Amino acid sequence: MNKLKTICVFCGSADHLNQEYVSATHHLGSLLATQKIDVVFGGGKTGLMGALAAGCLESGGRLIGVITPDLDTPVLAFDDGFEKMVMPDLEGRKNKMRELADGFIVLPGGFGTLDEFFSTLTQAQLGLHCKPIGLLNTRNYFDPLMAAIQHALVEQFIYPEHLDLVLVEDEAEVLLNIMRTYQKPDGLPRWIERE
Repeated sequence: MNKLKTICVFCGSADHLNQEYVSATHHLGSLLATQKIDVVFGGGKTGLMGALAAGCLESGGRLIGVITPDLDTPVLAFDDGFEKMVMPDLEGRKNKMRELADGFIVLPGGFGTLDEFFSTLTQAQLGLHCKPIGLLNTRNYFDPLMAAIQHALVEQFIYPEHLDLVLVEDEAEVLLNIMRTYQKPDGLPRWIERE
């Protein structure tokens, strides 16, 4: 059983999103708070980042924002009731977020979110961490992405065990329960050893 004391949430910061994304994200923030799980996020107040932060804080949770100086502005940065860490660049930001977390939940988002997901997933593939990575598949957002990953398997760019590094669920409660029982897939070393 994985003790998930801190979850890092990667998510989008775009405005004018479908309300289902916003509601699901707010619910996740609240759920993590009520389960006494600290939340690490990108430190923003717009889009899903803002909804996550609001849900967490409204339910009495602990929120840790990790942000870069160029994003730490009155327009973009969350500004009250949380711990803020300012890292010098995006790579340092991602590394700090990963360091603080016992697991990762990826919500719908754009380039930044996908970058965070894939860099974290690649580290798991290489055996640099064995923390669970979950996709909260609101509105089936990640279906095309998972199809692309499945295609990579069919075309032999990844191994079957790599699919087991990604946990995909529609409901936050179910995803958290699966993350708690996650075990690192067998066979990962062969990606390095090429047996």
